[in-house]
Amino acid sequence: MTESAKLLNLVIEFSGMVLSGMAILLLFTGPRIEKRARSHFLWYFVGCLALAGANIAGLLMRGLPGSGWRAALYLSNYIEFLLPNLMAYLITHYMLSIVDGEGRRIWLRRGMLALVILHAALLTLSQFTGLYYVIGPDNLYRRQPLYPLCLLCTGLMLLIDLSLMFRCRERFTRKEFTAFSIYFIVPTLALVLQIQQYGVNFTIFSSIIAGLAMYVFIANDQMERYEREQRENARQRASIMVLQMRPHFIYNTLMSIYYLCRQDAEKAQRVTLDFTTYLRKNFTAIAKEGTIPFSEELEHTRAYLAVEKVRFEDKLFVEFDTPHTAFRLPPLTLQPIVENAVKHGVDPELEPLHISIRTQATAQGNVVTVEDTGPGFAPTDDDTPRIALANIRERLETNGGRLTIAPRKAGGTVVTVVVP
Repeated sequence: MTESAKLLNLVIEFSGMVLSGMAILLLFTGPRIEKRARSHFLWYFVGCLALAGANIAGLLMRGLPGSGWRAALYLSNYIEFLLPNLMAYLITHYMLSIVDGEGRRIWLRRGMLALVILHAALLTLSQFTGLYYVIGPDNLYRRQPLYPLCLLCTGLMLLIDLSLMFRCRERFTRKEFTAFSIYFIVPTLALVLQIQQYGVNFTIFSSIIAGLAMYVFIANDQMERYEREQRENARQRASIMVLQMRPHFIYNTLMSIYYLCRQDAEKAQRVTLDFTTYLRKNFTAIAKEGTIPFSEELEHTRAYLAVEKVRFEDKLFVEFDTPHTAFRLPPLTLQPIVENAVKHGVDPELEPLHISIRTQATAQGNVVTVEDTGPGFAPTDDDTPRIALANIRERLETNGGRLTIAPRKAGGTVVTVVVP
């Protein structure tokens, strides 16, 4: 190996060590991924780090006189030949953890482990017999006729992994399949390049690049999956919130309608219509996904307040200032906020509750403000309003919005919703 080739290899391997170290750091500081994926990539990049380090040590020690350097060269070569086989097994283990959660392919795991043990045994034997390579008295590395045999186990494992990937491709997500494809394609291209540029080691660096690409694809896939699960969980919690409507609210409304039927039949009809609208909007919200026009949410809120106004009469006053309605928001955003204000603000022993609902378009987005003159959102309140508002905040943040709660200067609470 010429000095220029040696220098180029040192630069390549050192760059690989830096990238491996950065990848390990990213696993602890970057996006959180599943435990099994994190464990796989941690061991994979630790292997890459050790492999590049062993190769650098071998490059620097070759040709140095002395039996000590010769023993160190044998050790670095042992690591260089052993680790690719272990890393191929890591890929097998990770792929099986995705496609074989039931453990039906335990025979494949054992077979691959047997290949690792066989490779390690033959490699250990080579240190004493020169089966694959020898390091002469001049401390220079020389391949032996049976050298291709050392590639047999690793090559066989890679072929098995490739076969497993294609046979079980339907169990992988699109990005997982792309990630594993990169693992096979990039080192293969590097091997072709290395054959053309003999003396320059591209294989270790290509394995590190392939590992980084795998991490990016799989981390991105898991983040997207997590976001989908969060949206679905928020939707389900919203559905549960709808199904858990306060029984006493329905009971009191029906009793109000019952008495109004005798006292004011026309008013009873209006309340029945408002109550029907409220119920229809509530149950329709269960099936809603994504966002709805604000006008629908406003209609839902008006129907709810119309029913409550009949029950509380001169104890509840509502003011609407909503000229801006041309935007969308998650269902069950405004109505539960208003219901929470009524539930905790109307009290026969307190002053009448005043609620104002305003909308406006600002540079930050579409703003909905609900202001009430109630007792305020005190820390001693029970958890029910907190759960409802936390649910709304989570669904808004999923859609790029936000919810803030602040005390009103003259007493009461101001809830502000901002949606894109």
